[in-house]
Amino acid sequence: MTKIEARALHRLMFKQEAVRLVESGQSQATVCRSLGVVKQTLGNWVTEHRAGTLKGSSSKPQVSAEQMESSRLRAELARVTMERDILGKADGVLCEGQK
Repeated sequence: MTKIEARALHRLMFKQEAVRLVESGQSQATVCRSLGVVKQTLGNWVTEHRAGTLKGSSSKPQVSAEQMESSRLRAELARVTMERDILGKADGVLCEGQK
């Protein structure tokens, strides 16, 4: 299990436990205070649980390995381009001092 999968599982378990507390008779306000969750968020979790759509992770799109590699390469290109520009400017400044 990857770290992301584990994190999603823990989020889902946290949400399920919060919903269980509400459904066992505790008020939403009490559960919110004890867990440090906003009342609207807890209400959404309860609604999603009752509809059967409660999920552990946000609905962020999954990033493929190719997209991650492309992003990494873009960042590296930007860094190398910046270094080249800085060195070019430094070379110009150093050459002016010799004249």
